[in-house]
Amino acid sequence: MDLDAYVLAHRAHWLRLEELTSQRRLDGAQNDELVDLYQRVATHLSVVRTSAPDAALIAYLSSILAKARLRTVGTRSTTWRSVAGFFTDRFPAALYRLRWWWLATLAGNVVVTAVMMWWLLQHPAVEQSLLSPAEIDQLVRHDFENYYSEYAASHFAAQVWVNNAWVAALCIALGVLGAPVIYLLFQNVANLAIIGSIMTRHDHAGHFWGLISPHGLLELTAVFVAGGAGLRLFWSWIAPGDRTRAQSMAREGRTAGTIALGLVVVLFISGIIEAFVTPSGLPTEARVGIGIVAELAFFAYVFVVGRGAVARGHTGDIDASLLEDRVATQA
Repeated sequence: MDLDAYVLAHRAHWLRLEELTSQRRLDGAQNDELVDLYQRVATHLSVVRTSAPDAALIAYLSSILAKARLRTVGTRSTTWRSVAGFFTDRFPAALYRLRWWWLATLAGNVVVTAVMMWWLLQHPAVEQSLLSPAEIDQLVRHDFENYYSEYAASHFAAQVWVNNAWVAALCIALGVLGAPVIYLLFQNVANLAIIGSIMTRHDHAGHFWGLISPHGLLELTAVFVAGGAGLRLFWSWIAPGDRTRAQSMAREGRTAGTIALGLVVVLFISGIIEAFVTPSGLPTEARVGIGIVAELAFFAYVFVVGRGAVARGHTGDIDASLLEDRVATQA
């Protein structure tokens, strides 16, 4: 293909697209023209890439298209529509697509916790090596319950949210290494098993589960989801499948980022429950019931909304068209 002749034939379209994207306001006819020119220039870019690759021309056309796309779709990342789309499509699709990873992580941690609690109850000497009798008495009679009402509810909710969000973020950020995720999850359930076994041994099992269940069901599920996403990221470079390792890690890294953002809201909800419901004067059955409802709502969100999002073609990754624009701009 004669590149000079091609540029001469289509340069007017490119200049007109540049002109339209630089205008502050467009009427209906101009918007239609912008969309039409965007599609034409996208075709021109494809032809140049395949028939007469020229780095400078590709960069120029990519730049025009990126600006035009912003004009046609608006500032997507800052609109309420984009936020709504994240929680109706992208986040639930990511949860559903990785469901077997985090469900396996959840099941594994439940089993480990149960085994550890059983073992600790069968070996009381271990408990005595961890805490003195006075510390155990203080924990059982005062510290465990006071933990939930020591601070003002709003302050406590923020503290819990930051702490759990940090643990979830670490599980995802360190996921590429694999072992740190397992260590973080083990530390989490070990503390639960130790305190649970101590409370159970001293006839406070009902008290323990009555305080931990309202918020703990959703909170721990969110942490296990983060752990599952982290382990999937680790597996993406161990077994990349039909992609290169870089492509596989990039895709799962973007999906893990989606999950991390969504879990901020999930953990915020569990923090609200922990601050306002767990220490409240509601009957134990009501508090536990609220926790169960929150957990069931999360699973319904994953397996109803998430399944629907996947059926519509969402994967939890960034929209393919945005990726194409990004690659074109970088080219």
